[in-house]
Amino acid sequence: MTLRIQTDPTKGPASNSSQPESHGRSTLIERTWLVHQQPRHLDADEDLYELELLARSAGAQVCGTLISRRPRPDAANYIGKGKAEELAQLVKDNDISLVLVNHSLSPGQERNLERTVGCRVLDRTGLILDIFAQRARSHEGKLQVELAQLEHLSTRLVRGWTHLERQKGGIGLRGPGETQLETDRRLLRERIKQLNKKIDKVRNQRRIRRKSRSKIPIPTVSMVGYTNAGKSSLFNALTGASVYAADQLFATLDPTMRRITLPGNTPVVLADTVGFIRHLPHDLVEAFKSTLEEVQQADLLVHVVDVNNPEHLEQAQRVNEVLSEIYAEGIPQILVYNKIDLTGDQPHSLVDDKGRIIKVWLSALTGAGLSLLLDAIGDHYRRFRMQRTLQLPPIAGRLRAKVYERLEVSHESVLENGNWRIELSLDASQLEWLQKQEDFQPQFLEPEPVSVLAPTGS
Repeated sequence: MTLRIQTDPTKGPASNSSQPESHGRSTLIERTWLVHQQPRHLDADEDLYELELLARSAGAQVCGTLISRRPRPDAANYIGKGKAEELAQLVKDNDISLVLVNHSLSPGQERNLERTVGCRVLDRTGLILDIFAQRARSHEGKLQVELAQLEHLSTRLVRGWTHLERQKGGIGLRGPGETQLETDRRLLRERIKQLNKKIDKVRNQRRIRRKSRSKIPIPTVSMVGYTNAGKSSLFNALTGASVYAADQLFATLDPTMRRITLPGNTPVVLADTVGFIRHLPHDLVEAFKSTLEEVQQADLLVHVVDVNNPEHLEQAQRVNEVLSEIYAEGIPQILVYNKIDLTGDQPHSLVDDKGRIIKVWLSALTGAGLSLLLDAIGDHYRRFRMQRTLQLPPIAGRLRAKVYERLEVSHESVLENGNWRIELSLDASQLEWLQKQEDFQPQFLEPEPVSVLAPTGS
């Protein structure tokens, strides 16, 4: 993919047409210059293209780029003295207020580069954190973003209050005590401690909700994928929800869960999660672990891939790396190649040598192939299901209604004594739920049917 960014030498405020969607929040559009360091033998186009998308998602007006080709980063200012001076001239000539560097900078490199170019410098981690801060809507999301931002900021406090330093001691040198820098660090530590306590509380609340859901045998399917792969659009198409979806990176941040019914009357809970990206900041992974626990606890992952992106194979690999980092790599996956309306492909699926559906080609926008995905998810759960026969007396109408609501009934007949004979397809958790019903006591008969003959205590 070739990056085409035209240098804009004009000065003045950016036009309103370039302002991105921000859920109603007013966004200050800053004139920015992109900086990327690339080894001489590699192509920088794809990395720069993604950086441009990130910048525009954050509300920036991209005015140009600077590529530094070095064998290794410069310890002082990352791109080298000569390139830093060249960047300073570009910033001055084009009235640039922000420089975005497509790498993680050390605090010293960021500070030195700011002094040289004469404007704010933000690395890739800071840019992603800013986008997350714009997208967070729930209380939990805001807590997680603030924690990640403060963790990132804690290493970047500079000595801007030296006029208050009086701690060396001695006659005439004893001052007010704590310096402003130390005060800032102490306040940061206290705030981070408070946020960790609040996030622990949220994590416990999520654990309680999951425990409550586990009482009802409904499996969870989590949607994962690279950012802007179309997860939210697919989620809306499958559930009829109205989760915000847009053609931009990290359009949605907060997780959403909806219950759907698969073919064969099999209910599942579908969870839409935050998108991943290459070089995902470690602070974000740590802060969002309570959200990502929904992925860890899932029975099945629907891995959504933007098949129209030339780098979709590499992006899928990046997602798997993050899944490995959060210890979710062992969960079964169904690969969904989305956006076939842009490639001209027809909806179809692929099975492995065991007959399992492992890949589905579809379009969330047009709806083509959605039934194939539902069949694939249903096929996954059918492979772990058992066939059981249940007998209910005529007075067990309420339990019969629950069975039809929560379990997959393949056949029902009425016996001569008036009992219902119901043939079920269910998994281990559903069988456990059936055994725990208080109204009737199940009794196992040979070879495998379950018979509920009479109310408990009769």
